Amino acid sequence: QVQLVESGGGLVQAGGSLRLSCAASGSFFSIDAMGWYRQAPGKQRDLVARITTGGSTSYADSVKGRFTISRDNAKNTAYLDMNSLKPEDTAVYYCNAAALNLLFRRSDYWGQGTQVTVSS
Repeated sequence: QVQLVESGGGLVQAGGSLRLSCAASGSFFSIDAMGWYRQAPGKQRDLVARITTGGSTSYADSVKGRFTISRDNAKNTAYLDMNSLKPEDTAVYYCNAAALNLLFRRSDYWGQGTQVTVSS
C-alpha cells in the first residue's frame, strides 16, 4: 500500500507563491509518474502537472509558465512550485502517483488533498 501525504497549501494573495510537497511512503517496488490535480467547488478534478521518473513534465495550459513540477526520486517526493498565483487557481490540490506494489500490480494512489486559496 502507498500513502501520499501533501503539504504546503494555504492562503496567499494574488501574485504570490506557494510550494506544495507530496511524499510517498509505504510498501512498494517503485513510484512511477507523479502528478498534481486540482478540484474547485462544483468542478471536476483536472490535471495540473505531471512528471515521469525520468523527469519529463507536462502542464495544463492554464499554468504553463507559472507552475513547475519537480521530484526527488530518492525521497519519493514530488513538488509543485506555484508562482504568479491567480484567484482562479483556488482549489483543493491532490497528489497522484502511479506505483508498482509488492504484488507487481501498478495502481494509482491519491493524497488527501491540500487547500490552496488565492485572494484577489
